[in-house]
Amino acid sequence: MNIKLRLIVMNFLEFAVWGAYLTSMGGFLYGAGLADKIWLFFAIQGIVSIFMPALMGIVADKWIQAQKVLSICHGIAGLFMMGAGVYAMTNVGNVQFVPFFVLHAISVAFFMPTIAIANSVAYTGLDVAGLDSVKHFPPIRVFGTIGFICCMLAVNFITNGSGVQFQHSHEQFLLSGALSLVLCCYALTLPACPCLGKGKPSKSFAEASGLSAFKLFKEPKFAVFFLFSMFLGASLQITNGYANTFITHFREVPEFANTWGAHNANALISLSQLSETLCILLIPFCLRRFGIKKVMLISMVAWVLRFGLFGFGDTGSGVWMLVLSCIVYGVAFDFFNISGSLYVEYTTSDDIRSSAQGLFMLMTNGLGATLGTWAAGKVVDHFVLAAATPSWSSAWLAFAGYALVVAVLFALLFTEEKFPEKNKR
Repeated sequence: MNIKLRLIVMNFLEFAVWGAYLTSMGGFLYGAGLADKIWLFFAIQGIVSIFMPALMGIVADKWIQAQKVLSICHGIAGLFMMGAGVYAMTNVGNVQFVPFFVLHAISVAFFMPTIAIANSVAYTGLDVAGLDSVKHFPPIRVFGTIGFICCMLAVNFITNGSGVQFQHSHEQFLLSGALSLVLCCYALTLPACPCLGKGKPSKSFAEASGLSAFKLFKEPKFAVFFLFSMFLGASLQITNGYANTFITHFREVPEFANTWGAHNANALISLSQLSETLCILLIPFCLRRFGIKKVMLISMVAWVLRFGLFGFGDTGSGVWMLVLSCIVYGVAFDFFNISGSLYVEYTTSDDIRSSAQGLFMLMTNGLGATLGTWAAGKVVDHFVLAAATPSWSSAWLAFAGYALVVAVLFALLFTEEKFPEKNKR
């Protein structure tokens, strides 16, 4: 099989595993009576992202070939996600937080490192085939997002024997676990990735996780950039955690109970990922045309719109606002995540470039995501779960206000305008 096609299959499966539950898990937890614990299930992704990718990266560098590490991680992740699904299936109406959370947390701990490891496998495969990664990897990676979208739509439209959509039942976890086990087997057929660290001093955990790059905080521009990376990272998991629950709640409002959107939350949310795939293509032009500060500001304003449109929208006559919010998401996510990573790549010297990327991930997917999901949980609890008169609108507008404050402060404090030339040091 052509190497590019083999890597396309790998990326499709990699993100299909995540798409099976990431955007719909909040709705399941809400229905299972664990609404006040939703933030914990998403915060754990940030917590394990602080250390697990680094640990598995060291293993792949030093002892076990990357494609085998990918297989092992997906095998463990798949078994524990299947375990979570089986537990929920055998305890319908009585899902307890502790056992379900433990099974999910262990699965997530081994899944999160696979995102970076899959990239390493892809880069190695392209290099062995004599192909340029810069040219050939992005079109391959796009199929990861396609896999994510396909699984989102699958759990939205497929129903179980009781007529319940997978997005509201335990089947989403069984599907995710099954796909992980498929990738566990498939990964062993991928090109061998040599352990280049054998015979060399082990890369320290500080180097692998990005901690050695903390010296960049001595430079004001980097201190501001990484601080705001954390603030924006806090926004990333809010809609993953609560968008499905919010849209689905319209089924309980008589005026909107029979609207299409109220019964197809995942299908509606999938527009966000579709927008994401298209917005990637705009980044090179926008960075050169507008510079890094304006591109980052565009992302921040997009987050304000993302949350604000959710605050005013509904699944009836206001569904256009939910659709527009999903379209805006592509700008909010890509213009920050990808542009920020490119900024780090172009402005740091060779000796700390990998560590700086690790620090960027630590601040966004680690600390930012963890703090963001914790704070979001408190906001939703205040305005919705514990409120005498629940108001999702107030919660989303609170998130929009937060994003607006972040945007204003960034505009005042970050001074670098142009996108830099590649650092030659």
